[in-house]
Amino acid sequence: MSTPDPQGPLFGAADIRELAAALGVRPTKQRGQNFVIDANTVRRIVRTAEVTADDVVLEVGPGLGSLTLALLDVARHVTAVEIDDTLAAALPATIAARIPAKKDVFDLVNMDAMQVTALPGPAPTALVANLPYNVAVPVLLHMLDTFPTIERTLVMVQAEVADRLAAGPGSRVYGVPSVKANWYAEVKRAGSIGRNVFWPAPNVDSGLVALVRRAEPIATTASREEVFAVVDAAFAQRRKTLRAALAGWAGSAAAAEAALVAAGVSPQARGEALTVEEFARIAEARSSKGGAA
Repeated sequence: MSTPDPQGPLFGAADIRELAAALGVRPTKQRGQNFVIDANTVRRIVRTAEVTADDVVLEVGPGLGSLTLALLDVARHVTAVEIDDTLAAALPATIAARIPAKKDVFDLVNMDAMQVTALPGPAPTALVANLPYNVAVPVLLHMLDTFPTIERTLVMVQAEVADRLAAGPGSRVYGVPSVKANWYAEVKRAGSIGRNVFWPAPNVDSGLVALVRRAEPIATTASREEVFAVVDAAFAQRRKTLRAALAGWAGSAAAAEAALVAAGVSPQARGEALTVEEFARIAEARSSKGGAA
């Protein structure tokens, strides 16, 4: 009697290297490709993401399919977005070979994630991805904005980026990614990932970030674009007081001070001290006076 394979349909390191060799694929730095080669790591990601049999999961950058297989093993449906033509072409065959019962609940979108505005199949309820380090924050924010049905997110990113995303006001690493992610969701660090589970091994550590979409959006009459414009301006000159940092955005230092006072924020404060709600109040105070210059 044969012993059950503890790895199941998932990839191990040898499987990944064999498939890459067969496809003539070498991971590229340009696209931030680092493939996960450890089955326990992808299982951990799926478990930490709290994926269930009811979930429709959106995955960005599936690569050779390590995480995709683990997601399909649990989720109701998986839609993967892959920019690399060679990897995208190979993925359906990988699914059919290793987890054939799920090949009909898998969709593939072969394009740049930043250009995706619609998806085939059912609306996603969760986003789970090993995001390329060089585009992690823009892709995360784009997906959260484009697909409001995404309730839960778990992304693996560079450890430094994970710290920034999950930072709160007053933290040394609190900044634009922290505030913008918090516009959509409650954000927290959800673990660390070592370098040896990747091929090739990156020269930085990775971190998991969990986001749960806000049950109610930030209460403001200002638009997301208006709020994000304030955030960008505040952190473009983060060492300056908000009165000075927001002068260009508001049209003058005096106009910036008026908006800050109207929002109940000290003109002498700095962006790193403000919550997303306070940034929204500043945008609202300015837009109620006819918009920023």
